[in-house]
Amino acid sequence: MRQPDPGLFGPDSVTWRIHGDPVLAVGGLRALLLQSLHPRAMAAVAAHSGFRSDPWGRLQRTAEYIGQISFGTTEEAHRAAARVRGIHRKLTGTDPDTAAPFRIDDPELLLWVHCCEVDSFLSTVRRAGLRMTDGDAEQYLGEQVLAATLVGLPADAVPASGADLADYFAGVRPRLRLTAQAREAARFVLLPPMPAWVQWLTPARPAWGGLAGLGFALLPRWARRFYKLPGLPTTDAGASAAIRTLRRSLLALPRSVREGPHQKAARERFAEPASA
Repeated sequence: MRQPDPGLFGPDSVTWRIHGDPVLAVGGLRALLLQSLHPRAMAAVAAHSGFRSDPWGRLQRTAEYIGQISFGTTEEAHRAAARVRGIHRKLTGTDPDTAAPFRIDDPELLLWVHCCEVDSFLSTVRRAGLRMTDGDAEQYLGEQVLAATLVGLPADAVPASGADLADYFAGVRPRLRLTAQAREAARFVLLPPMPAWVQWLTPARPAWGGLAGLGFALLPRWARRFYKLPGLPTTDAGASAAIRTLRRSLLALPRSVREGPHQKAARERFAEPASA
């Protein structure tokens, strides 16, 4: 009997539970805001990601990649990672301090992006109320080492436990700061361009502002201090209560509305009876 292709992780993985949670998008916003605090990473984003000219496209491409890696077949996941590696190896950035060129696929930058993502996804869903043991959290970080290797990182360089991840952030924090580019990126996250009719005739603007503000509020305290944004619910208890409320609201929606296309495809793949 031919079994469905589980992809990189499969339905019994913690990755499927976390990356299929409806509040993952807020974790993605948190990750973007955290990533922006690394001057070289932010310089690379400003130079090549198109966040100014096409912010919605950039968010869509990121979500598409995460969906393919998380829920796609093994072939789809490897193909998506190969595309990203191919794009990265062609690009360079300019160091904002020294004006020296650097490669976008610099392992230091790849590791920073990876750690910001897994920390943000894991932290957000746990604070939102997804039932998860400490062992589950450790398993998730271990699973995500595979995702990091697909973009070109050696497995032994990637934090595979909560303690390793905390040590990584403690070591990198002295190199972080809020550059002018990061400040501009934060403004784009809070107030992305929208067509006039969307802004005035739909609740999209306040709804998005609420999600982006929550992304800021869920940042660790040391990261929030870089941004110094007044008026946000920056207390940890307030942010946790807000993300829990949002998750309850989203879980009340039908699956067909709250699930992404790759998650739906994966669920359908495993719902089908095995064939000979």
